[in-house]
Amino acid sequence: MTQKRFLSRRLIQIFNRYLEPGGEEAWVANLEESFNFPTCYFNSSDWTGPNAPSVLSQALRMIYNTDSLRMIRQFQQRENPEAWIIHNAFPTGSAAIYHEAEKNRVPIIQYVHNFRPFSISGYLQANDLTKLDSWPQMFLSEIGRASWRNSRLRTAWFGAVLSITHLFHWFDRISAWIAVSDFMRHQFIRAGVPSKKIFTLRHFWRPVADITATTDQDYYLFIGRLVELKGVVVLLNVWDRIFLEQKLSGPKLVIIGEGELESLVRSRAKENPLVDFRSSVPKEEKQQLLSGMRALIAPSLCLESLGLVAYEAYDFAKPVLAARAGGLGEIVLHDQTGLVHESGDVATLFEHVMTLEHDSEKRRQLGKAGREWLLANADEDVWREKFEKIVDFAIESVSDLN
Repeated sequence: MTQKRFLSRRLIQIFNRYLEPGGEEAWVANLEESFNFPTCYFNSSDWTGPNAPSVLSQALRMIYNTDSLRMIRQFQQRENPEAWIIHNAFPTGSAAIYHEAEKNRVPIIQYVHNFRPFSISGYLQANDLTKLDSWPQMFLSEIGRASWRNSRLRTAWFGAVLSITHLFHWFDRISAWIAVSDFMRHQFIRAGVPSKKIFTLRHFWRPVADITATTDQDYYLFIGRLVELKGVVVLLNVWDRIFLEQKLSGPKLVIIGEGELESLVRSRAKENPLVDFRSSVPKEEKQQLLSGMRALIAPSLCLESLGLVAYEAYDFAKPVLAARAGGLGEIVLHDQTGLVHESGDVATLFEHVMTLEHDSEKRRQLGKAGREWLLANADEDVWREKFEKIVDFAIESVSDLN
């Protein structure tokens, strides 16, 4: 059971769950369990299926959702928080949450898990960064490629909702922003967030692994959403080459995850006997896989805000083969805690797998260094001290205005 540690300030969290859970949701749950933060959850899944509101109703509720605001007001009355921590308010929470905080004179602390509100989808690639200082230009680019739910119309409407929120200056009411990497902090400053209002605070980690019990079995592990931007196709292409050159003597690839590419992954796994697709697995099985793998692979094509999967690997003293993608480059150190390739580079990732495959001592040394990095850079007490200073800053900034 997670040990609860109470903070000196009364806070609530606001989080709109995505259709597919990921690291952001895990972090929200971690803060809730660790520090007893009451959390107001909204669910994107409420807008799917036969009981979902009409398309027109959903569109309007993205701007102002009476049901969501009623829940927020109930939380506010019951908990009497000194600040709101907003992780994600869209689509079912609605943009009006930011205006509601202003009306209640409650400071907002915005967690930066992705590129919203300067991106519609939240996921960007390196060539998108040239547009980051102009959100209208970014939105038009994302609409053109149907970046949200594979629909130009849906993407355009979401862009309109975010545009309205920008034009009403509701995002300007955010008292403090928490970026989970220096990379994200720098990008949001480029996008227009005042540097004095945004702070880097990487996630903390409570080590759980018994590293004396880990093994070195003949497989590599991928954990993540099965979407193209996570590099799933790149990874499958690497393992096709491994099977072509080494047949059944090659190392295996275990894939854990769910998402829109699930049918593709199943099909490719049937064609390549070295690929083992597990879909979702219980926590115990996941930890067993982490404990026995040779390395974890994070081949993202998108710019990651941080990459908690690297923490999971380091906990078990295992190296990471990662793309040089945003915040991942800050926590996976090339030839120190893992090996880093350029996003989408199948040939280099193949070579990195082969390098580890043929050098067990290198695997051990990289994994050992990863564990040491985790203990030195993800300490909970250090995180707590920095977090409380950010909260104090946010509350005092609103008090000064009053």
